[in-house]
Amino acid sequence: MKNGFYKGHGLGNDYIVMDPAELEFELTPDNIRCICDRNRGVGGDGILTLEPGNGADYGLRILNPDGSEAEKSGNGLRIFARFLHATRRTRKRNFTVDTIGGRVEIHVHLDRHGDASLATVEMGQADFNPGALPCTLPGGELIDRPIAAGGRKLKFTGVSVGNPHCVIFKPEHEAWTRDDLLELGPTLENHELFPNRINVQLAVPTGPKEIFILIWERGAGETQASGSSSCAAASAAVRLGLATSPVTVNAPGGALHVAVDPRFRLTMKGPVAEVAQGALSPAFVRELQDGNRVAAGG
Repeated sequence: MKNGFYKGHGLGNDYIVMDPAELEFELTPDNIRCICDRNRGVGGDGILTLEPGNGADYGLRILNPDGSEAEKSGNGLRIFARFLHATRRTRKRNFTVDTIGGRVEIHVHLDRHGDASLATVEMGQADFNPGALPCTLPGGELIDRPIAAGGRKLKFTGVSVGNPHCVIFKPEHEAWTRDDLLELGPTLENHELFPNRINVQLAVPTGPKEIFILIWERGAGETQASGSSSCAAASAAVRLGLATSPVTVNAPGGALHVAVDPRFRLTMKGPVAEVAQGALSPAFVRELQDGNRVAAGG
């Protein structure tokens, strides 16, 4: 479909999927911001684009709503899997997807309507070394390291699951607030220790196999859920001895289930929903072709 789009969400974390071959405009940073705008565009936490597979069955780019690019997204991968099924680009139940953050394998679970409403994603291996983030701290693994932010002295665990994460735990039964997230999220995202910026999870253990997280995504801000954040927080909880696998990761949008094996290889399972299929209007496309005057208010 010319200038077509697909929209889905994973626990409230929503993405727009597009095939660049069907678009009559370029996905420049300005156009990405315009399309993702919730008042003047389609609205979303980012754009996913179908790309050549580079040896995998399919390729995927993940574009943040600020126009930057992410390496990997667990919710995005599940939405992408449902898009492939819903648009009949594949009828396979198992396939591989190439991302900047590494190749993953996806298994889709079909519901009684034949929809791919649940997906399991092999997310790769968690890495706690500074070079994987990157992080400017010297020394070994980034386990329970001190960090100052917002006038507070905190401890974080740094972990890459193909994209970088900063996980900060509170003791069991204590709680982070949304105000904490709005204060610490942007500060930590842009902290001098993380030259390429970082995703942030404020976490608390809530049971032997369960944690709760608030999420601040690099380039997107506060989100209701995040697959890669859930994987990062689960692996950090296991590494710190705060939880055992499999870990149920609860977020404001709902729960994902993350298995962490002894080598910290991660498998994530969770729901995915379809919202809409359609096409951008000719008038909106002209605005994108002419330099994004809609987003500029012109």
